[in-house]
Amino acid sequence: MLDNEHKADGSCLKVSSKSSPASVAGAIAGMVKDGVTVELQSVGAGAVNQAVKAIAISRGFLSPVGIEIACIPSFADIVIDGEYRTAIRFAIEPRITHGAALHTESDELV
Repeated sequence: MLDNEHKADGSCLKVSSKSSPASVAGAIAGMVKDGVTVELQSVGAGAVNQAVKAIAISRGFLSPVGIEIACIPSFADIVIDGEYRTAIRFAIEPRITHGAALHTESDELV
């Protein structure tokens, strides 16, 4: 489960190798539905693995309600216990899908 220990600044969620992908996915889906910008931060192969699994699971939560997401990875230099480390950040953004496009009264099916 996510708690304050897993939160970085704002809507940046820290994901560790021990994080539950399903819990992180639930947090991602809830934040995306609420229109909040979501960013995950992970340090190390195990943490990146859990983050990627969470993103895939959250897509499964969001697709049935017409929300597709895109993931934009980047690097971030951070300090942990006085030591510089490189984190991988994943920005999660909602995408409008063709099936979710709004139709106006002037639209006609042919």
